[in-house]
Amino acid sequence: MPARPALITVMDRAVRKAAPRLRRDFGEVSALQVSRKGPSDFVSNADREAERTLVDILSQARPDWGFVLEEGEDIPGRDGTERWIIDPLDGTTNFLHSIPHFAISIAAEIHGDIRAACIYQPLTDEFFWAEKGKGAFLHNQRLRVSGRRELGDALIATGIPYRGHGNFEEWDAITQAVAPQVAGIRRFGSAALDLAWVAAGRFDGFWEKDLSYWDVAAGMLIVKEAGGFITDYRGTDRRVAEGEIVAANNGLHSKLHKLVAGALRK
Repeated sequence: MPARPALITVMDRAVRKAAPRLRRDFGEVSALQVSRKGPSDFVSNADREAERTLVDILSQARPDWGFVLEEGEDIPGRDGTERWIIDPLDGTTNFLHSIPHFAISIAAEIHGDIRAACIYQPLTDEFFWAEKGKGAFLHNQRLRVSGRRELGDALIATGIPYRGHGNFEEWDAITQAVAPQVAGIRRFGSAALDLAWVAAGRFDGFWEKDLSYWDVAAGMLIVKEAGGFITDYRGTDRRVAEGEIVAANNGLHSKLHKLVAGALRK
């Protein structure tokens, strides 16, 4: 059983403090007060309350750290070198439609480098976590990406553009290139969980564009620590920080990103 690093222990405490409110509100989703941030981009009272709880718990443990937040304004730390990257409810649209697929995502960034991360699914109580250089885990079980090597056996996850967000023509071109080559494509609506599931070997790969840093900061570390690879669509790291991601195991990654890149050249 791996020893829980101090940062992971802090994250675990924070997500478990925020989770009961999310579970309660999920059961009463029709009564939630919902406001619009933009086209098809909803934020609920549950989202904001979860973020406040996370900030409170993490601030108690690391009072000098800053925050990058989805819902609120970023909070500067004492010297700007240590900060938490938080998505309190990744999969908000699922949540608001009573679809039980959403997660809390937290990453700890030190000097611009993600050192520790967790993704927590409140309904299934699955706690995915990783520390840089120490591996990735689901609770106390070591995670490894899948061992599949052929695209024809692979199940690939993605995100689909929606009203006011994303490039439909580009996504369609990529999907037409990928779909005939793989066993299946899934779109479940939470990039954080998609990446956690790549790390756990449930998905063999993942691609999506126009993601925010808080969507993927934790998931990227967890995939890498589980033995996976993360690049942008062209197989480099140039656009990863801008939310353009291809993730897979070492046997499939180059094949998947070549399909994606080839579709963009046509």
